[in-house]
Amino acid sequence: MNWLLEPLHYEFFTRALLGVTLVSVMCAVIGVYVVLRGLSYIGDAMSHAVFPGIVAAFLLKTNLLLGAVVAAVLTSLGIGFVSNRSGLKQDSAIGIVFVGMFALGVALLSRAQTYAVDLANFLVGNPLGVSRADLLTSAGVTALIACVLAAFHKELVLLAFDPTEARAIGLPVSRLNNLLLVLIGLVVVLTIQLVGTTLSVSLLVTSSATARLLTRGLRSMMLVAALLGVSAGAVGLYASYYLDLAPGATIVLANTVMFLLVLLTRRKA
Repeated sequence: MNWLLEPLHYEFFTRALLGVTLVSVMCAVIGVYVVLRGLSYIGDAMSHAVFPGIVAAFLLKTNLLLGAVVAAVLTSLGIGFVSNRSGLKQDSAIGIVFVGMFALGVALLSRAQTYAVDLANFLVGNPLGVSRADLLTSAGVTALIACVLAAFHKELVLLAFDPTEARAIGLPVSRLNNLLLVLIGLVVVLTIQLVGTTLSVSLLVTSSATARLLTRGLRSMMLVAALLGVSAGAVGLYASYYLDLAPGATIVLANTVMFLLVLLTRRKA
């Protein structure tokens, strides 16, 4: 039992555990819609598209998280604009916008004289560096997302399962798509703090995909995804503590192992 309690004596570990729990719940709630809509690519795209916002904030010597949020919102609205105006499928619009944003980030980065530790943390993640302010921000965003999803639950579910019917009954499909993209962007930004830009898509997609293999109902899928995400986060943090491994990577690996175990042991439908 001592092995379970020992890490909890350190405040940084406790904060990391709370941060992972909040973000896992966030990712589970919004990740269900991502998986159902087949938008898994958006997580990876968004994690790269926020890069210019992070770099711009670094160059302006302002809050990096604020820069990432601004870039995420602009990217979300840009994807919706390109998709609506061009008639292209959403995956094409995502590819166009995210590549352009990432290129902008690289161009801005070339203006930097040196690379700061804070900037590197956004690239590789640092769960053990989560502060109390980060926890409050994560809690606030989680509450905001929960309220928005509760308010538009029926509309988003119909849009996920039958977009043609949603258009036929007069739902504002474009606005709902933009709303979902903005929410995904906010979740990705907060997830990046934990595991970095490269691995953030795993927290958004993997636990929800695992839950889809185990459940059928939407509510049960969200609940199972949240439980799996929190469990993988805890296992990953403990593994990083005792094995001296990068915590962001171990969290993602724990998530991936859970998915593979379920995939290999479930019966074929």
